[in-house]
Amino acid sequence: MPIPPTWSGREAVMHKTVVLYPKPVDPDHFRDYYVNNHLPLVMDWPGLLAWRYSFDVAATNGEAPYFAVFEADFADAAALAAARSSPQGRRLAADVANYATGGVVVIDYPVRDGTG
Repeated sequence: MPIPPTWSGREAVMHKTVVLYPKPVDPDHFRDYYVNNHLPLVMDWPGLLAWRYSFDVAATNGEAPYFAVFEADFADAAALAAARSSPQGRRLAADVANYATGGVVVIDYPVRDGTG
């Protein structure tokens, strides 16, 4: 079913950032550090509307390319940019090296409502 042309002009309802973590060298250390040290820093991120994470990442076919996923919602791209450049955002970014030994992929995008 093709998407109606009017959908492309819809206003963004929020801005999302997604962090994808490939498998780390030490999965147990990753989980422990992430939950007990990194996620508490997330809660101080200014402008954050909601956040979610999972270690139960599965692929529809074969082995999942990622070990963990995190997503965060902000009002708009400006709110995300302000959060990233804040002292809390810089501390959060600097902390990633303490557990993400497999690297990290960060993407962000505006979210448009497709239900209305």
